[in-house]
Amino acid sequence: MTIGVDTLIGEGRLDPAPYLYRHLCGDWGDLDASDRGLNDAALQSGNDRLFSSYQVAPDLKLWIITEWDRSVTTLLLPSEY
Repeated sequence: MTIGVDTLIGEGRLDPAPYLYRHLCGDWGDLDASDRGLNDAALQSGNDRLFSSYQVAPDLKLWIITEWDRSVTTLLLPSEY
């Protein structure tokens, strides 16, 4: 996770567990149909990253990205991309 996400967790403003679980289960959150399709294709091919976006609160969005080779999953804020 990034520093921003770690800070929010430390402040009690974010529990990332339910969002990570959703990501791992293929619930891509607040993505449009095109981006969902890209994730579904990436699962089949194993040749592209997986991306999820979750609106945690009106002023808080969490992104989760799993690298194409599935070696790393990162939780980050859009401002940290």
